[in-house]
Amino acid sequence: MMNGNGNNGNASGSRNGHHAPSLLIHGGRLVDPAQRIDAEMDILLRHGVVAEVAAPGAIKGAGEEKFNARGLVVAPGFIDLHVHFREPGQAHKETIASGSAAAAAGGFASVCVMPNTNPVNDNPETTLWMQQPERGSLVNLFVIAAATKKSDGRELTDFRELQQAGAIAVTDDGRPILEDAMMRAVLQRAFECDLPVIQHAEDTRLTAGCPMHSGATSFRLGLRGYPSSAETSIVERDIHLSQATRGRLHVAHLSAAGALDAVRRGKRHRVPVTCEVTPHHFTLLDEHVGDYNTNYKMNPPLRGVEDRAAILAGLADGTVDAIATDHAPHAAHEKAMEFERAPFGITGLETALALAITQLHRGGPKIPLSRIVELFTSGPARVVGWQTRGTLNKGSFADVTLFDPKKRWTYDASKSLSKSKNSPFDGWQFTGKVVATVVRGRVVYGG
Repeated sequence: MMNGNGNNGNASGSRNGHHAPSLLIHGGRLVDPAQRIDAEMDILLRHGVVAEVAAPGAIKGAGEEKFNARGLVVAPGFIDLHVHFREPGQAHKETIASGSAAAAAGGFASVCVMPNTNPVNDNPETTLWMQQPERGSLVNLFVIAAATKKSDGRELTDFRELQQAGAIAVTDDGRPILEDAMMRAVLQRAFECDLPVIQHAEDTRLTAGCPMHSGATSFRLGLRGYPSSAETSIVERDIHLSQATRGRLHVAHLSAAGALDAVRRGKRHRVPVTCEVTPHHFTLLDEHVGDYNTNYKMNPPLRGVEDRAAILAGLADGTVDAIATDHAPHAAHEKAMEFERAPFGITGLETALALAITQLHRGGPKIPLSRIVELFTSGPARVVGWQTRGTLNKGSFADVTLFDPKKRWTYDASKSLSKSKNSPFDGWQFTGKVVATVVRGRVVYGG
């Protein structure tokens, strides 16, 4: 299914509109879950699309440039459904240029930017502004627009106008839509436009003043606890409304076992519901907050053992559709506040793949590498209805991520390409590293 504006994932705002020289990537292990390929293959990129995929050595005399991928996994360009690049309005935290550089370093060829900018992206002018080449995006940049004006939950934005300006989905993200009638209207209008509705599932009536998960650690620290039920109840409500309206629902950064169960039941009943999970939620627990470390403060919060176990099961069994970073940069002085006053969120683009390989593939669940790749490629592509991204079949966009699944390395947040360094993973040792990122046939990182 094409996304509603009919461009099937044709991004604006990338510097890569000009055709790159033809590029032959040879000697690597092609992992393309959409085509069920996991084998040594060569791939030829020409005029910004995939020209040929063939057995090793079968592509003769082609490629003005060559890339030796021996020992590397060659995957479709990664897609991140959930990033905050802070422009317009908060360029001291991040810009589209700096955020996209971090995305490229993390293997992401395409990113979807959230609308909680300043002002809120609730109009075609801002949607178009974010996509302009002057923003300097190194990767394909897709815009998600606000579902309601100013994201205040009172009046629908003009979905059709936003879609024509390039919006690929609607959401009020950090300001969840709580009124049943409004959420029903959003899903109904989105169905008419063939747009997904992304919901940050949180009943804020239950979480006001709650900076972390409700559990032993919040009790020890004397902090008000944010219950998992505040997420689960909204997901259950939204799935019911999705079933009634046939509107496509996507649950952002799912973190609670009950919410995952609701999604699993919804899928079983053929409700058009999908969900994403972040690396920090499948890796960390609420106890990692330690003594008020604000780099472990995010929304939804880090959960307990049972919630994380449920997420790991959902990643393994196919219930979870995508890994998304929820990359949320904040300046150092903002995170240096008291825990209750500090903003929610962490950076995540440059550590996502490494966490997935280290925690999911080599760690406990032993999830196959092909499934890891699916969660970064064909999974997110299906959420937004793209057929020519998230795969490397002939004619698809020439977006490629090359990584070494065995490379050991240590993350140094001070060297991040993001403007902000608010990561809980500073100093962590990982296995699995991005080597190069190709966007529309042009190497934008590594190589």
